[in-house]
Amino acid sequence: MARMISYRDAINEALTLEMERDETVIVMGEDNAGGASAGSPGEEDAWGGVLGVTKGLYGKFPGRVLDTPISESAFVGAAVGAATAGLRPVAELMFIDFMGVCFDQIFNQAAKFRYMFGGKAVTPVVIRTMYGAGLRAAAQHSQVLYPLFTHIPGLKVVVPSSPYEAKGLLIQAIRDNDPVIFCEHKAMYDVQGDVPEGAYAIPFGEANVVRDGDDVTIVALGRMVSVAEEAAKELAANGIEAEIVDPRTTSPLDTETILESVERTGRLVVVDESSPRCSVGRDISAIVAEQSFGALRGPIQVVTPPHTPVPFSDVLEDLYVPSAQDVVNAVKTVADWKR
Repeated sequence: MARMISYRDAINEALTLEMERDETVIVMGEDNAGGASAGSPGEEDAWGGVLGVTKGLYGKFPGRVLDTPISESAFVGAAVGAATAGLRPVAELMFIDFMGVCFDQIFNQAAKFRYMFGGKAVTPVVIRTMYGAGLRAAAQHSQVLYPLFTHIPGLKVVVPSSPYEAKGLLIQAIRDNDPVIFCEHKAMYDVQGDVPEGAYAIPFGEANVVRDGDDVTIVALGRMVSVAEEAAKELAANGIEAEIVDPRTTSPLDTETILESVERTGRLVVVDESSPRCSVGRDISAIVAEQSFGALRGPIQVVTPPHTPVPFSDVLEDLYVPSAQDVVNAVKTVADWKR
């Protein structure tokens, strides 16, 4: 039975269900166990991470929700090691911006084990992390870095766009035998959506066609899916029917669904919150240009922020993040090309 819950609660529910199902699933990260780390009786679940996503788990699963020191290189390394030893750790690395201090553990170790050991080693570790602008968190806490992880063979990269997607994709991530970077947009934790009560898994590499349309294909990731939906409503009022494709995962990437949509519509707009250079948006546009160039009836448009750090100023940050109007303008540019 589906009911309305938040993005935050959907992630918490996925963790709860998988920890109930499999005792090898553990959760670790800074402040994950709340007041327990400070030795305050009765406050063990007071925090549940920086935005309360793991709240309540400490009391339900004694010994399996671990507070860690403020040393990302240490606890991510510990999570990777625990995964190779038979556990299924879910490590919360607060902000994706902090990945820089534990790149070796992720890029050179976890991502390579299956390949280096001829398929005999598995590393079922999930690294949950927050990304994205919109909360006035400034340049060191607002970046969109999933393109960096998409670039690395051996990593799976997940970018959920709704509470339903977040729950199903996280369950799949925990059950997967490869390292998964699970990217949660910090501005979406209070977003509500229909989510079934039981466990369900959404397969990786299968895009979701969020909206059908015949005039233009809009590929959007994460929070940008709702921005694209807002734009599509305005476009429909002007006689342009947009099809919205949510890849769900950037690695593996469902190129087949994207190409099939473009072959039918003849036009492509990609909406990506990451910086424009070497972004997932540019990657998708290159794939389409390479494999479906003959189907295009206009130039591909990529909607991204400018190639600058995320500003702290609220006025500048609002201008930085791609808007529905930016998407509308890009679509109209493609549509006008044929006229």
